[in-house]
Amino acid sequence: MKAIFHIATHELKRLFISPLAWILFAVVQFLLAIFFLLILGKYIDPAAASLFANHGVTEIVVVGLLQIAGIILLLITPFVTMHTFSEERQSGSINLLLSSPISMTELVLGKYLGVICYLFLLLSLIALMPLSLLMGTELDLLQLLAALIGLVLLTSSFAAIGVFVSSLTSQSAVAAISTFGVLFVLWIMNMAGNTGSELFREILAYGSLLNHYHHLLDGIFNSADVIYYLLVSSLFILLSIWRLDNERLY
Repeated sequence: MKAIFHIATHELKRLFISPLAWILFAVVQFLLAIFFLLILGKYIDPAAASLFANHGVTEIVVVGLLQIAGIILLLITPFVTMHTFSEERQSGSINLLLSSPISMTELVLGKYLGVICYLFLLLSLIALMPLSLLMGTELDLLQLLAALIGLVLLTSSFAAIGVFVSSLTSQSAVAAISTFGVLFVLWIMNMAGNTGSELFREILAYGSLLNHYHHLLDGIFNSADVIYYLLVSSLFILLSIWRLDNERLY
């Protein structure tokens, strides 16, 4: 455990040394603040009151904001994870890591934990926006909690996929583009689930990360959705460990 936390701390420091980490913080907050104000302004506009007559502020403003947050995180996560292992390969330090006494499990978990800590700091800032509404109105706190848990699980899955893709290449740009490609396919799967046979639709809909996220946004806390995200994260972490273990052997 000590080795994992040491690697995670090093990875987190490396992220914050990079200007990209701070730029992503600023860009995400700026974009979400604009969308937050736009959605809130539309909700409180008297001319649109009839459109939201049967919907509360949580359903419209909070869920709307977190839907957009999920899309933005899909776009920026590849930039966070792209250096995880590809930079080590490019610099040649991957050989030192592979020959070190630490296990590949400790190495991958440490790298993953460092990335997750950065992303969770970003999520905590995102959560402050809907929570600020408590100063002026009531929120459905259970739906808000389910939505935030969904965002955490979604982001954790994005990070696990990004770490695995980064372990496959020595080029950070290739890792970022490839990670985005994988995540985009999962996005398309959700859309493609509306066509084809019933079995085909069910398979694609179940395989979509965003489909399970929508359930949690609606306040439907189903253990199957949580287990799904945990399985996805675990699968790609195990694939990363397997990839590096094979490289160490050869």
